[in-house]
Amino acid sequence: MTRLIRRFLNDEGGATAIEYGLICGLIFLVIVGSVTLMSSKVTATFAKVASAVASAGG
Repeated sequence: MTRLIRRFLNDEGGATAIEYGLICGLIFLVIVGSVTLMSSKVTATFAKVASAVASAGG
């Protein structure tokens, strides 16, 4: 029984999985943040193009 408890306490596999999970979470947040910033710029660019096309057509 003590051998089983020692083996459980020395097992670091779960800690590694948590570290990988945290790294993936941080990468996800960076991707979401950059896509959010880029989407507003792309939307503004398309609005400029749409207004230029609308004014050139009339």
